[in-house]
Amino acid sequence: MPDNDHAPRTAAALVILGVALFAVGCSTRQPLTATSILSDTILIDTHIDAPFRIERGGVAPGAGQFDIERALAGGLSTAFMSIFIPASVDAAGGGAELADRLIDHVQAMIDAAPDLAGFATCVADVRAHKAAGRVGLALGMENGGPLAGNDRALDHFVERGVRYVTLAHGKANAFSDSSYDRERPWSGLSPAGQELVKRLNRAGVMVDISHLSDEAARDVLAESAVPVVATHSAARHFTPGFERNLDDALIRALAAAGGVVQINFGSSFISADARAWQARFEEVMGRFLAETKATFDSSEATAFRAQYVAAHPLPRAELSVVIDHIDHVVALVGIDHVGLGSDFDGVGDTLPRGLEDVSKYPNLVTGLIGRGYDRRDIAAVLGGNLLRVWQAAEDYAARHGTPAQCAL
Repeated sequence: MPDNDHAPRTAAALVILGVALFAVGCSTRQPLTATSILSDTILIDTHIDAPFRIERGGVAPGAGQFDIERALAGGLSTAFMSIFIPASVDAAGGGAELADRLIDHVQAMIDAAPDLAGFATCVADVRAHKAAGRVGLALGMENGGPLAGNDRALDHFVERGVRYVTLAHGKANAFSDSSYDRERPWSGLSPAGQELVKRLNRAGVMVDISHLSDEAARDVLAESAVPVVATHSAARHFTPGFERNLDDALIRALAAAGGVVQINFGSSFISADARAWQARFEEVMGRFLAETKATFDSSEATAFRAQYVAAHPLPRAELSVVIDHIDHVVALVGIDHVGLGSDFDGVGDTLPRGLEDVSKYPNLVTGLIGRGYDRRDIAAVLGGNLLRVWQAAEDYAARHGTPAQCAL
């Protein structure tokens, strides 16, 4: 007969071996770091204003807060280049021409570094550029004004690569009221705006509710057949009364429809102190312009701005405040409805310490790790959530006869 005394000794040995192997595994497991996460995680920033900065002459090496080399250093996979049309240009009828020039600036970035960057016009492009070690450059039109009054305009800009449209900017336009504009002729979306949302859905173009009035944002959510995005907004919870950010009710409604709020990095968007500073500055600047009849971009206004800022420094936010906004959205609606929309090159010298340009994303990832977010959650925030919305837009368009148009 077998010696049964061996059975308990064998079982005990297996337990000891299992404990030992577990201990070895724990000792050799690599700690969670920004480098390890960014190496194989897609990072998408949905709003960078480099094209308009270039249009205004910011072309020197290292100018601004975005370039391809710094983007690669920061682990950025795809950057949505903002095709920004100021309300004044739109009103003067030059919006479409400006939009084409801004897209040409993006093309020039790619032509200057074809091994490092390429257009990203569909979800598959984003993944392909990441695998190849390139930065994908996607396009989002900030201010849909150039699409008004021309039935071919949307087709033209979709063909050029535009994959989201912010319906309005600083003033109400033919489609929507603006959060910045006291005049609200449509009490939300206009009939043309309602139709544009449907056309964007059918074209596979994401609808962006940043800059819209609360009523217009709610109208978009009611009209859109697919999830929508706020490409560069933040939580109004931290900036009471600032309609440009989303209040908790809108965040809940956006999430209930499957959408994502992409957190803006600008100090005056995320900090109450910086918001109050910005409001005071705008009041003072407004009086100066009214008294001097100078234009906002004039040399006189630029000098006045510099003097004011030197005498009254902006209370710059800390990087941790950006994460506070992410935490707030997660607490409200879960991890699947928040992402990043920095507004680099669009908010001037107001960025938090540690997030001064596109090379600094690792600092944000480190901060998320410090708050206890795991790899899956961080991947969702960095780009997974936005990819889900983009894919939903592509899928809806494909079901309605418009398959995704990819660059690669």
